[in-house]
Amino acid sequence: MDGDSTLRLLNDEREATEVTLTPAMSGLMMELLRHIGRGDAVTLVPFGQMLTTQQAADILNVSRPYLVSLLEKKDIPHTKVGRHRRVRAEDLFSYKEERDSNRSKALSDLAEMDGEYI
Repeated sequence: MDGDSTLRLLNDEREATEVTLTPAMSGLMMELLRHIGRGDAVTLVPFGQMLTTQQAADILNVSRPYLVSLLEKKDIPHTKVGRHRRVRAEDLFSYKEERDSNRSKALSDLAEMDGEYI
C-alpha cells in the first residue's frame, strides 16, 4: 500500500505488534506526538460523545459560566439531562472551528488596516 506507515508497538511482555497506518492516520499520530512533545494537554474525544459543560469549557479554554452563557444564547446546541446540560462533541467542535475562523479573519483584517497606515 503506497504511502502507508508501519507502527511497531510493544506490549508489557515486550512482544511486538505491527499496525499499518494510512497516510492520514500517520499524519494525525505525528501531530498528536508533536503536541505531547511540547507539553500541551491533549484530549481525545469521540465525535458523537456528549460532554459536560466543564469538559466543553475546558476544550474551548473558557470558564464554565461563560460556556453556559453561550448555551443559553443558543450559540452552541445542547440538551438537558435532568438539570444538567450536555453538549455533543460534534457541535462543540463546529462552534470552535467557526470561532477560530472568525478570529483569524478579524486578525487578518486588522493587519491589513495596519498596513494601510504605515
